[in-house]
Amino acid sequence: MPDIAVRSPSTEQEAVFRRLRSAIMTGNLAPETTLTIRGLADLMACSPTPVREAVRRLSTESAIEVLGNRRMRVPAMTLAKFEEIFSLRVTIESHAAVRVLPYVSDVIIEGLERIDTRMDEALVTDDQLGLTVLNHDFHRAVYMTNPHQAAMPMIESIWLQLGPFQRQILQSGLEFYVIDRHKEILRALRDRDPGALAVAIEADIRDGIYRSGRQYLLDRAKLSSPSQVPYGP
Repeated sequence: MPDIAVRSPSTEQEAVFRRLRSAIMTGNLAPETTLTIRGLADLMACSPTPVREAVRRLSTESAIEVLGNRRMRVPAMTLAKFEEIFSLRVTIESHAAVRVLPYVSDVIIEGLERIDTRMDEALVTDDQLGLTVLNHDFHRAVYMTNPHQAAMPMIESIWLQLGPFQRQILQSGLEFYVIDRHKEILRALRDRDPGALAVAIEADIRDGIYRSGRQYLLDRAKLSSPSQVPYGP
């Protein structure tokens, strides 16, 4: 369970929520991992009360599935669910990106370039966790450039649902991310080009999660039920 810095002041309840949320979003808990309130409390060295509230909040974002007998699990990923989440992510993040253009400055772009450089370094050292965190930082910094943005809570909710599965894909070795789409995003921001920016955002999501995730789920379906694998590109 990773530890994270929490803005001060903060209650123990909020700290536990943020820590558990971060663990799910960055894929530290794999899909179908079974959880208990007591187990999470022991892991985070706290009482069950803040864990219970954190679980309640995370279940409303579909990040934790509450089962019977006081047990829970990280939800499994299905192909139909994955297609829906991917479509939502492209739509919302493309919208959020284009809306930042009136507020983009050279200073902001330079900050994004520094994050992207750190991502390149994490890639060289195969730091998957660091890469995931920095990728979130990069996209969050883009969308938060708009001082009137309202999409970030929805975007983070989508990241929560994708985080465990995305880490599973990375560990499977499937890789389709050949072109550095962040460089294309930065170029579109410099040019203040909304069309190029939307295309770069979609390509980044498609290459980063969609193609490998879809292939992983198709391969898994083929192994479990060869006659029921859906046809698609």
